[in-house]
Amino acid sequence: MVRLFDKNMFIMLLSIMIGVVIITFFVADINARSEEQEKHSIEIGTIEQKNINFTSNFMKSNVLLDQAREDRSFGNYHFDLGLLWYQSALAEKNETTMDTYKLRGIDNCTRTKPYFLNSHLNFGEAQNFFIETKTLTTYPNYLEILDKYIDLTESGATLTLLRYNASIYLQYLTENLTFDPISNNVTYLELENISDLIGLLDDLLSEYEEELKEYEEIKEEIDEYEFFDEIR
Repeated sequence: MVRLFDKNMFIMLLSIMIGVVIITFFVADINARSEEQEKHSIEIGTIEQKNINFTSNFMKSNVLLDQAREDRSFGNYHFDLGLLWYQSALAEKNETTMDTYKLRGIDNCTRTKPYFLNSHLNFGEAQNFFIETKTLTTYPNYLEILDKYIDLTESGATLTLLRYNASIYLQYLTENLTFDPISNNVTYLELENISDLIGLLDDLLSEYEEELKEYEEIKEEIDEYEFFDEIR
């Protein structure tokens, strides 16, 4: 017997259709939320990874910077001694004492060069890491302080290169010292280019002092840098 399509059947079919629509809506909403959550999870993961990489690179940069500073400090120590022994030998009136000072000067010049070379390379490597670290942040204060560190490493690399070259000239001048028993004074074995070498050494020492002022100013700016504005 064929059932008539009455009002009750219409209401039942309508209810089923509404139910299907609601279920479909909820399923779509759940899928959308799931996709959104997954997207947020990926974004959060990316941000966390960038933060980790930023911290890692910044720490590596500072480790290299500390090593560069330490090597530079040792290099400066031996250079200052080498210059002192050279000047002392140059002013000496006793041949035996002059020879002693001369050997000490040569020894310190020999010791200082590897320190300055290693320091120069580490300043350069630290600079590369600081530059790479800048790509891992958009925070203005971080970018500003990183620029200062980049300037510091560049200045440090210049300082150590100047001192390395000065060490070469200083050692050559020290090695050429000799004692003249007739005049009872210290002179040089090779006099032809000595004036030029002395001039070059003096120029390097002057350039070093000028660059050192720049280096100290940048270092002071970093030490006094404020990440957060003061509450007014």
